Parts: sequence; C-alpha cells; structure tokens
Amino acid sequence: MDHGNSTTNFILLGFSEWPQLERIISVVVLIFYVVIMVGNTTIILVSYFDTQLHTTMYFFLSNLSFLDLCYTNSVIPQMLVNLWSPEKSITYIGCLFQAAVALDLGATECLLLAVMAYDRYAAVCQPLHYMVIMHPQLCQKMVLAAWLSTLVCSLTISFLAFSLPRCGHQEVDNFFCEILDLIKIACAYSKVLEIVFLALTVLFLLVPLSVILISYGVITRAVIRIKSAKRWQKLLNTCGSHLTVVTLYYGTLIYMYMKPQNNSFQNEGKFIALVYMIIIPSLNPLIYSLRNKDVKNAVKRILCAKYWTTKL
Repeated sequence: MDHGNSTTNFILLGFSEWPQLERIISVVVLIFYVVIMVGNTTIILVSYFDTQLHTTMYFFLSNLSFLDLCYTNSVIPQMLVNLWSPEKSITYIGCLFQAAVALDLGATECLLLAVMAYDRYAAVCQPLHYMVIMHPQLCQKMVLAAWLSTLVCSLTISFLAFSLPRCGHQEVDNFFCEILDLIKIACAYSKVLEIVFLALTVLFLLVPLSVILISYGVITRAVIRIKSAKRWQKLLNTCGSHLTVVTLYYGTLIYMYMKPQNNSFQNEGKFIALVYMIIIPSLNPLIYSLRNKDVKNAVKRILCAKYWTTKL
C-alpha cells in the first residue's frame, strides 16, 4: 500500500483542454441538474402521495428516481465547482466516495432495469398470476438485494483500485473519479483487480441485459398474437417507456466499458459519461411521465387537491 496516497488530493482535468467550452458546459450541466432534481423528486412524491400509484411498477420507478438523484448529487455539485474554479482538485476521501458511489449506483440501475423488465413480462405474459408472481414482499426483497449486492462489490473493487501505488500520479483525465481512470494512473498492474472488474462487468452489465432481452423476447412473441389495436397501444405505453430507458442506458454503458480503452477514446469517453451521468437521469422522469397517463393524471389530482385545500 502506498501510504502517501491517502494524503494526496486528486486533480480532475475534466474539460480543461477546452477552456472556452467550460462555461458553456457548466451552464448546460446546471440546467440538466435542475431538471433531474425536479423531475425525479416529482416522480417519487407523486408515487408516494397518490394511492392509485401504489403498485409494483411505480415502486420500482420510485427506486429508479431515488437512485438517479443519489447518482447525480454524488458527481454534479463537485463538477460544477471545478468547472467554475481554476483549481480542479478533489480530496482523496471525496474521490474514493465518488468512485464507489458511481460504480455502486451504476450497477444497481442495471439490476433495477432488469427487475422492471421481468415485472413487465409478468404483467403481459402472466396477467392472471401477476399479483402472485410480483407480490410486494418479493419486490421489496429484489430491490433490497440489488442495492446491497452492488454496494459490497463496488466497495471491494474501489478499495482494490485505491490500494494500487500511484507513484505521485494524481491527475485524473475526467470530470469525476471514475474507477477505470483511477486504475490507469496507477504505476502497478494488478491481475486480481482486472479479473474482479471483468467478473463484475459480466455480473452487473451483461447478465441483467440478458434478462431484459429474454423478457422482451417473450413479450414480443406474446404481443405478435394479439390482434386488438387497443391492447397493442396499452402494451406500447406499458413497455415503451422502460425499453427506451434501457436502450439509452445500456447503449452508453456498453460503449463505455466494453470498448477497448486507449488515449484517443479518452476525450470521447468524457462526453459519453455526460450522457449517462446527466442526460439519462433527466430523461427518465420525462420519458415515463410523458408516455404514461397514470402519472399525468396523478399530478393533476394532487395539484387539484392542494388547490381546493388552500381555498378551504
């Protein structure tokens, strides 16, 4: 263990190669940050206060929104400070926290999206047994398992990465402490870390993706046999929002983590990281609420109730 590592601040280079773009990027990030906070908080509050949304689907959606809020708040405040400041530093503890949280919540979202795909499969293909298959206790256990399993694994790989000697290297070529970038600046190679990271990539990225693809494959086969246009539209509203989020999220993650890492990819990787760090969390509430009448009606009911309460 390099004991000097624990007392050294890291420098987040971010977009310092393009100083003229930093202010523009900061404004864009701030706008998306506000959208993320308002949109995801609204989903959580609406799902909690409207009794008609006390269903399995909105239980998972609330967890997804809460996850996006945590994910965003672990990175964007520090990112905005660095974009507006000549100093781009972050403390050792802050960097460890960012790396572990980003890895943990990114993997948790993969698992939650897989669980939501299974929920859609049960709703479409097993409607008569849906409440038996997806009873509340099971859903709570699946969500709890997703949060806890990724936490243990992310802490393990983060401590392995931070235990590598860095020989004074403290410049991270990204806008946040991303685990791959921290491994790159180490001056020692760890076969154990490589194997663990590969195993976790398969476990938390490819396995959930396989579950999603299988679920939607079965759903597609069931949908093909449906001749009612009304049921087609209902199924599209039910599954379309989730499938859109899955495509965006997994598309960027696979491109980010499964592509061979090299220097030419580094700058490109920063902008891809922006997509899954700020754009997708801001789109999640919009995608689900704009395509879902239940959410829009729930918002109207809550606003109307507050209006009449104020009047009385």
